Amino acid sequence: MQRGVGGVYTLREWREEFASHLRRVGVAANATPRFVRGETRPRKSDGIYRAARRGASTHQRDRVEAAAVALREADPAGDPAKLRIRETRRDLERRWLATGDALRSQGQSALADQTRQFVRNLPPARTEREWLMAGLVEQRRSRRVDSLEVTR
Repeated sequence: MQRGVGGVYTLREWREEFASHLRRVGVAANATPRFVRGETRPRKSDGIYRAARRGASTHQRDRVEAAAVALREADPAGDPAKLRIRETRRDLERRWLATGDALRSQGQSALADQTRQFVRNLPPARTEREWLMAGLVEQRRSRRVDSLEVTR
């Protein structure tokens, strides 16, 4: 089967095809998109990810600095990305709950309960900037707690 633009697979298409092959040989596999799993943190390229782990990512540093400025100015209300993430999350939750209802109607109460629990435990729907801001706030909070413990 030829997929993608000019026969070139996208990563998502490759993952779906790979999972399909695994299922054919008896391995339980799935290739669900990130948003279906409730994951809103943006994926970073391998180079950015590795540089960030070393503390040497200029991209990450620029993003954190922009988040710090936004945190000081505190006006995330009109962010179109936030609105899109909220809409996607509402749709995602609605679909998962409908799946739970369908499972319950088919006598699969335990699986329906697990589905509801999954929806309750989804991570917050945040933009990248909000994740960075939350990290900055947590870092500050940790430093305060550490400094209080040192002075005791």
